[in-house]
Amino acid sequence: MNLYHLACVVCTASIFLTSQNTLAQETITVAWRIKPPHQYLENGVEKGILLERAKQVLSTAQIAHRFVEEPAKRIWSNFSGGTKNYCSFGWYRIAEREALVQFSEIFHTDPPHTLLVSPAAAKQVAAHRTLKSLMSDPNLTLGVVDAVSYGPELDAMFTTTKNKVVRSTTLPMIMARMVAANRASYMLIDREDWEYLKEKEESLSQTTQMDLQGMPSGLNRYIVCSKDVTAEQMRKINTALLKIYPVKK
Repeated sequence: MNLYHLACVVCTASIFLTSQNTLAQETITVAWRIKPPHQYLENGVEKGILLERAKQVLSTAQIAHRFVEEPAKRIWSNFSGGTKNYCSFGWYRIAEREALVQFSEIFHTDPPHTLLVSPAAAKQVAAHRTLKSLMSDPNLTLGVVDAVSYGPELDAMFTTTKNKVVRSTTLPMIMARMVAANRASYMLIDREDWEYLKEKEESLSQTTQMDLQGMPSGLNRYIVCSKDVTAEQMRKINTALLKIYPVKK
């Protein structure tokens, strides 16, 4: 091999390694939806227990990243559309998502959902002892936040309920205001969401929080990433996550 050919080989190898390093350094977009107290904006400042945890995980993993706030429907549309180098956090693991994303180790575990009941429907809802009985009442209207999952058990119950169903692609806090205004008889709400909202939303003061028998157990939430995110990047995310949020299995 003469010097010219040797120089070409070295040059080609250098370009290849540079290209590989550039790919490895591509910035991951981490999308998050507004859902206080987990993640939200307050006077333009990003806040929330899960948003802070996600930032800590990505920084500890030493992966180039940027955080962007996007609606839930757009996040899952981006996953469906094959957006590259894309992650999000705080999502349940349900069957239809398995083909779209990779799941991290457990990121957060919810307590069971609770009921938020409108002033006009409080007595009628309280007459039911179980969630199954409540959902068999055709005189009640159930408010459901669309484009998200409540977990497999509740999602299935929504498809068979005898309640009238009002679906809206909105934030849980907006659906809570609809309940307060008697536009829905009740909604299921994350207990942590309710604990936050009842202190912040004066309009909810006339609503009633109730628990009925038969509410499914709280589910785990995960960081999810597009399929092109490498196994090494997922390993780094999981290693960092287990340091920050160790979970007993």
